[in-house]
Amino acid sequence: MTRRLRGRLLWPAAAWFWSLQFAVLNPLLAVLLVTLYGATPSQVGWVLGLYNVGGFIASLVIPTLADRTGDYLRPLLFCALGGVGLVAVLALTTSLPVAVLALIVLGGPPGVGSTLLFAQLRHEGAPPAQVIRTRAIVSFAWVIGPPLATLSTGAAGTPAALLLLAGISVINVVTALLLLHRRAPVLARDEAVRPSLLTQLRGWSRWMLVAAFILLQATNIATVTVATLFVTHDLHAPILWAGAVLGAAALLEIPALMVMGRLHERTPARVLLAIGWGAGVLYYGLAGLVQEPWQLLALQPLNAWFFATVAGVGLTVFQDVFPSPGLASGLFTNTRRAGAILAGLLIAGLGVLPAPYRAVFGAAALIVLLVLLGGVLVTARQAHSRQRFDAR
Repeated sequence: MTRRLRGRLLWPAAAWFWSLQFAVLNPLLAVLLVTLYGATPSQVGWVLGLYNVGGFIASLVIPTLADRTGDYLRPLLFCALGGVGLVAVLALTTSLPVAVLALIVLGGPPGVGSTLLFAQLRHEGAPPAQVIRTRAIVSFAWVIGPPLATLSTGAAGTPAALLLLAGISVINVVTALLLLHRRAPVLARDEAVRPSLLTQLRGWSRWMLVAAFILLQATNIATVTVATLFVTHDLHAPILWAGAVLGAAALLEIPALMVMGRLHERTPARVLLAIGWGAGVLYYGLAGLVQEPWQLLALQPLNAWFFATVAGVGLTVFQDVFPSPGLASGLFTNTRRAGAILAGLLIAGLGVLPAPYRAVFGAAALIVLLVLLGGVLVTARQAHSRQRFDAR
């Protein structure tokens, strides 16, 4: 295998294993807390909450600090070592408080690995198409990770789950070291002229962008959360249909991202966003009207295209709007976390309606439509401002 080929395979391998680490850990974490430490349901809730708070803080602090030095690979190695340390503590301790402390301190940094990879890609000048293709690898890892986690645990118990996590964590250390070793020189063209952190966080248009993607992420999380209940309660279908619907959406997202990466090479991001958000309006609106499970399944290409737009093109837009790669990737990652909170509030608020699960899809259609109209208005305003400037 030539050096060039190894280099081409390294980035996909790193993206795959960093994503796989948490695609395996997340569905197993509650099980590990109960099995290894005897946690009660209430304790599981509190621990997961604290763990997510730690991850939220780490995903903002670590990439922002990396922006100051323009070095994203040494922090990546630090995060990889944190992952190894987390698995070691979980395997060796029998104390729930110690495990909780490890999850907060050591569990937060590994969750930043994918964020730092995308920041490094941007730092090296990778085109948006490469960023989106790398995002497709992340999606594929999240398709494979949960069933891999449950199968290994079901076959050989929690020791096998910890061993699987340990192996992935060690591979992440290796890929981080290899990326450091073959790091390409980066022109110091933008560090001197890059705006300060506070400057980048100013401006209503930037915060409108963040708010729009929080809303978009919330619609995806809310509808995925209620999908099984919608299928069984509203459509009166077996639960297997819900698995088919969710599985189809996850699998179709990967080719959608690959196609979108190619389109991004010759199509403006605003056009791809408008088309993708339009697909979201259609999907949610039609899904709220379906009467049979096969109809919901047939709509999944629209769902996949919509979310591929949010996850793929959205990341490249954040990297364009926020010049610091770590800040851009960190903010985009946290739109998902904030969207999860908003999704919970949305589901709770619609719970008083006669058909609450169907109402979630209707509300999601309205939210995406408002975001689409807002994007059109902002684009029109920017075009008008440019025309006035050129006229002077």
